[in-house]
Amino acid sequence: MTEVTKPRLSQISLIFACGTALFSDGYANGVIGDVNTLLTRIYGADEVDKHNYSTTLSSLTFAGTVVGMIVFGYLSDKMGRKFGMMLAAGIVTLFSGLSAASSGAHHSIGGTLAMLSAMRFLLGIGVGAEYPCGSVAASEQSEEPSISKNAQHRWFALATNSMIDFGFVIATFVPLVLLWIFGENHLRAVWRLSLGLGVIPAAAVFIWRLRMEEPTLYKKDSMKNAKVPYWLIIRRYWMNLTAISLAWFIYDFITYPFSIYSSTVVNNITGNSDALTVVFGWGVVINLFYMPGTIGGAFIVDYLGPKYTMIFGLIMQAIFGFIMSGLYKTLTSHIAAFAVLYGIFLSFGEVGPGNCLGMLAAKSGPTAVRGQFYGFAAAVGKIGAFVGTWVFKPIIKDFGGANTTKGNTGPFWIASGLAVLSAIITIFFIRPLSHDGMAREDREFREYLEANGYDTSQMGIHDTETWSTGSDHVLSEKDEKDVKVAV
Repeated sequence: MTEVTKPRLSQISLIFACGTALFSDGYANGVIGDVNTLLTRIYGADEVDKHNYSTTLSSLTFAGTVVGMIVFGYLSDKMGRKFGMMLAAGIVTLFSGLSAASSGAHHSIGGTLAMLSAMRFLLGIGVGAEYPCGSVAASEQSEEPSISKNAQHRWFALATNSMIDFGFVIATFVPLVLLWIFGENHLRAVWRLSLGLGVIPAAAVFIWRLRMEEPTLYKKDSMKNAKVPYWLIIRRYWMNLTAISLAWFIYDFITYPFSIYSSTVVNNITGNSDALTVVFGWGVVINLFYMPGTIGGAFIVDYLGPKYTMIFGLIMQAIFGFIMSGLYKTLTSHIAAFAVLYGIFLSFGEVGPGNCLGMLAAKSGPTAVRGQFYGFAAAVGKIGAFVGTWVFKPIIKDFGGANTTKGNTGPFWIASGLAVLSAIITIFFIRPLSHDGMAREDREFREYLEANGYDTSQMGIHDTETWSTGSDHVLSEKDEKDVKVAV
């Protein structure tokens, strides 16, 4: 192995160390659906509904995630990327374990569900924190000189969105394996272990990050020790931030109604079976549909660019959404064709907005406020998801109810139209990204600040004549220009 290859592999490892914790996001959000199914089987639907558990849980988890995104966006910029990532991983580790240990006074059902809801809120803070800390750090690590320019976006996508999707796959597979082990007579062990095993990836990432350093861009251009000129920043970035946030809101808003198709696929294939092994098994299959899109998309985004990859994914997703809506009645009687179209539809969602929204949010703003820029956009997206979960049920009812063709297809006509709207917003209001674009943006941002009377000498956290990539390999600024590696 050559001297240049060693830092290259080490740098790729750092990108994954930053982004892989988002696996916990996919796992935490994916596993809770199966846990809810198990709790309903154990305690009965009437008992669970009596405590309004489902509504409370979704609301608290949403609130925790948004709090984590906003608060840690600020901490990521002012305290450091590593500080935010370590604290986020610690929170996820702790409250994943406490979620599994949830119990009420005298083992009451109401108390158990209340504690589980509270732990999910606190876990949501940690999961939300990973977005402006881990994703932002991964984006900055992807522009280190030992990473090939034609692979910068690829590694970021694989380390972030691909990890989220993989977390969803594992989240449905783990309860299935535990069910095989313990059987349906020991469902309490299945739901508690399903939640508790979330400790392992979070703790592993915590250890992985211990020896990390701050990304070079953060060392050079942060405002950790400087006053942040928010008004100047808003004047320069408000349009791009608004467009990215709105596109993220729409994407998360339409993700909920599209997910309804999964129950249609499963129910038709299984003949409405309620056997847990069948339900969990097909849940694994449905979530696997995401993987070809996110992995394949990662290998084209460096060539099309994040903006145009996202437009391509949105348009293709809208086309397949319109097809499934228009041919809904025919397709539901040919479930194999329906499942194939649905899988292609999900894959294009990951090729486009799934992979590219986080990339655009992470790489469009300056290093000085990148965590807050990203955290705000991601939080707006989560609000979209929350709104979607509440408004589409009434929309289905207004279209005729879930037992009618119009009731099932109406929301999808709306959602496919919104996908086209999101593509239009991306075309006209989101600027394209280039390789090494963050370093260029930081230089232009400094010039903008200086032109408006801001003292940029206070930016950065130490002398940048030499810097470390997190391994033993140290490069000078001259070397930074000279290193060219094909990944």
